[in-house]
Amino acid sequence: MKVQNKNHSSLKTKMKIQESFAMLLQEKNEIKNISVTELSKQADITRSTFYTHYSSIYDVAKELEEEALEKLNEIKSKHAIEDIDYYFDHIFNYLKENEHIYTMMLKSNAPLLFVSKLEKSINKKLYDALKNKPIANLNLNITFFTNGCINLIIKYFRKEIKNSLEEIDDYIKHLFKTFFI
Repeated sequence: MKVQNKNHSSLKTKMKIQESFAMLLQEKNEIKNISVTELSKQADITRSTFYTHYSSIYDVAKELEEEALEKLNEIKSKHAIEDIDYYFDHIFNYLKENEHIYTMMLKSNAPLLFVSKLEKSINKKLYDALKNKPIANLNLNITFFTNGCINLIIKYFRKEIKNSLEEIDDYIKHLFKTFFI
C-alpha cells in the first residue's frame, strides 16, 4: 500500500498483483504459504516492483479487504428501509465486478477476518436502518440474517450453489422485506 500514485500503469500493476495473490491464495490456501518471490513471478513483475506497491503479502490482503469494505460503506443514506434495495444492489454489483478475485479468495481458508469485517459492516447498516422499528430481538435477527446472507455469498464463490449473484441479490432483498418489514 505504498504507492499512492493512481496512474493507469500503477493501477494495472496493482491489479496484476491482486489477481496473482488471489490465484496463489486459492492454490496455497493460507496467506502465510505465499512468498513475495512466488507472487512476483506469478504477476510477471520484479520483487522491487512488488515492494514499490506493497510492504508485504499481508498488505495485499489488507488492501483487498479495505477496498471491498470501503465500497460497501460508500453508501450514504438516510438509514431508511427504502434504501435497502439500493444497498444490496451496491454490494452485489461490486461483487460481480470483482467476481474473479473473490471467487479465488473465498475458496481458500484465509478470508475469515474479511468475512468478520464484512459481517460487522452489514450488521451496522441494517441496524441503523431498523433501529427505530419495534422489532423484538433486533440484534439477534440482524445477526442471523447477515450470517445467512454472507454464507450464501461464500457458497456462491465456492461454486457450492448454482444461483447467480443477481438471483442471490433478489432473494436477499425479498427475504429482508419479508423478515423485517
